[in-house]
Amino acid sequence: PPHSPFPSFLLVLSTRARSVISSGDVGCIDIAIMILHLILFVTLISVSDSFSGSTKTEHRRRCIGNGNRNRYGQRHIASSCPTAGSARLAPTSLRQSRSSREDIYSAVHRKEHEMKQVNSQHASLSDPVRMAMGYAQEGVERKRLAAALRRVHDDPTNPANSDAREKTEDELRREEKMLKHGLAEATMRRGSFVVDIKRKSDLSYPGEQFARYDDAGMVAEAMVRLGADVVFVNVDYHSYGGDIGELKSAVRAVRQVNDHAAVVMKDIVVDEIQLGLAKEAGADGIILTASVLGPALENFLNAATVIGLETIVECHTYNEVQAALDALAQNIMVSNRDRITGQLVPGQAIKLAGMFPGSGGPIVTLAGGGVSTTDQMKKLLAVGYDGVVVGRTVMGSARAPEFIRAVRDRTLLPAEFSQWGLDDVEFDVDGNVLAGPKGDIPSREDDDAFL
Repeated sequence: PPHSPFPSFLLVLSTRARSVISSGDVGCIDIAIMILHLILFVTLISVSDSFSGSTKTEHRRRCIGNGNRNRYGQRHIASSCPTAGSARLAPTSLRQSRSSREDIYSAVHRKEHEMKQVNSQHASLSDPVRMAMGYAQEGVERKRLAAALRRVHDDPTNPANSDAREKTEDELRREEKMLKHGLAEATMRRGSFVVDIKRKSDLSYPGEQFARYDDAGMVAEAMVRLGADVVFVNVDYHSYGGDIGELKSAVRAVRQVNDHAAVVMKDIVVDEIQLGLAKEAGADGIILTASVLGPALENFLNAATVIGLETIVECHTYNEVQAALDALAQNIMVSNRDRITGQLVPGQAIKLAGMFPGSGGPIVTLAGGGVSTTDQMKKLLAVGYDGVVVGRTVMGSARAPEFIRAVRDRTLLPAEFSQWGLDDVEFDVDGNVLAGPKGDIPSREDDDAFL
């Protein structure tokens, strides 16, 4: 057959042996039988090698898909696959891995290897990172991240605002009336703007360079001056082009400009020492990816709470959001980007908006992933999210002030009103209807606006 594992010379020997046996020459029959035995032996070896190769390939695929978990529930994908992530690979495999796009599994493998080296570098008990992880916070620390996402510093009557004033008699009467009708929490909201600072994103846009800058601290300072409430600083050099030094620089720069803005470390978190790195760098919080940590998410949330580090849990699917809610995560970000497949799913955040409590609830919610227009931001805020995360669109772009103003210069209806067909109506910071750029929105000076 054309695809037979037989070499060509064995096919010739097999044909000659069968012809000898059929001729009846007794003297040559023994030689022919020996030839057939040789052919059968070679065939069995060839088939066995072929089957073994396919089995190893399938085992490797299952290992990468399932992975292993240690006693903390962390994934150790490479531990169950001797060749996955190993340095002893064939040259062809090395060339293929370098030319192909890095997926989340490869990134987790790489990050686990890096964290082994980081653990060895910070092994001493007197090391600052170990000390940051080893001491529990005393008392109640200031929650700068949650306050920035809710913009409590812009609400003069919010008790969480350090400069809060006493409510007037009119405000107290209005509050009592709202409480009587069950609308105590149905107040106008303020959306927050989060900038994801990164030079590139090989996991989402392989090979594309978003911006070129020398120091992320300068970018963070510029964004906060423009009005950004929170900045994400990426510290994974391979995937995003950043490092832990830029996180420290961003913390220093932002603190000099605005004491209310928060700085969050963004990384592929696979080891608890990364919590210590964020705390030692002075970051206000860290991002935990639900699809990477899996069952270990709750352990990481507890460890971060003990050392006084706020967290944001990034989710994409219904099950991931539910797992974050079950783990009592305070800040949840729903991304349109599927970290497992790398695909962008537009509208995913809007579909999952109904899983969270209404306005003023205990959970602060963010939405992001592929946000490229101001209309997309307004839609995400209208369905109930407290803030939006924008990265690629504003990095190295002159449109950053436009995006920030589109969020900060407006107030939002309570999330309970998101299904009332008022998505196109916009309000200024005082709650007045804006004429806006849309022609179908009436002006507040129009006497027939509400008839």
